[in-house]
Amino acid sequence: MTSSTPSHPVSAAASGTWSLGDLTVHRMGFGAMRLTGSAAFHEGVPSDRGQAVAVLRRALELGVNHIDTAAFYFSRLRSANELINSALAPYADDLVIATKVGPARDASGEWATSARPDQLRGQVEENLRQLGRDHLDLVNLRVMSQPDVSEHFGALAELREAGLVRHLGISNARLEHLDQAREIAPVVCVQNRFGIDAPEGREVLDACGADGIAFVPFFSVAGRGRESGAVARTEHAAILTVARAHAASPAQVRLAWILHQGPHVLAIPGTGNPAHLADNVAAGALRLSEEEIRLLDGIGGAEA
Repeated sequence: MTSSTPSHPVSAAASGTWSLGDLTVHRMGFGAMRLTGSAAFHEGVPSDRGQAVAVLRRALELGVNHIDTAAFYFSRLRSANELINSALAPYADDLVIATKVGPARDASGEWATSARPDQLRGQVEENLRQLGRDHLDLVNLRVMSQPDVSEHFGALAELREAGLVRHLGISNARLEHLDQAREIAPVVCVQNRFGIDAPEGREVLDACGADGIAFVPFFSVAGRGRESGAVARTEHAAILTVARAHAASPAQVRLAWILHQGPHVLAIPGTGNPAHLADNVAAGALRLSEEEIRLLDGIGGAEA
């Protein structure tokens, strides 16, 4: 096997495009969560503010036009939404900012009960205020423990009709949640955990592909047990084998595998490190062979 990574300048455009409703984005995007610290939100040390702003601006220079964020992405010192506003406003016309509502945290960072349907407008307005927008491009309802999301999604559909939200999605969802939501309003994306070593829930990925809905995995680079970034991990031998063949990093291999799962699959890796950002974006140009895909599929018992 030989490297198939092009030598031309790094650009998210190499990952291809997909449409979120009437908004077209490059399939390689950016997740803002880690700009505030670790994935545990209020744990760990946030990156330097100036560096976080620089990373966001550099992401756009590299062709990223899809950023994932949330008002509940904050630490003692940083708010992801406010960093995005400081770094990127006034926003480029082609930039799509996706956010989430549903979970609630108090000012100290502790998780409170999830929002009731009648509280979702307040969460949408908080995102609008922090981002400095008059509408949100995409709002995902983060499913907590509720078996039926109809009432919550219905509340968001009303905000869509009122013009506060352009498109709706759903996160941490099972097939029945997707069906419930689609009975109420169009769903343009599903944001679920998925990765080489966490392939559970492939049925949702496949259902999205069949219906032209974007599937947006989270924690796809961290891998199982690495959500907080605090646990040391010995990388899978298969990933290392493929990485060596392409002179690539293990993270790039994980991201390339994600993008191979279907043209409707988008990646939103997050980082506060400029070098890691360029590494992640470059993964959009990495082309894996069918032999390599089969080797990687074996890690989680996934079916290609």
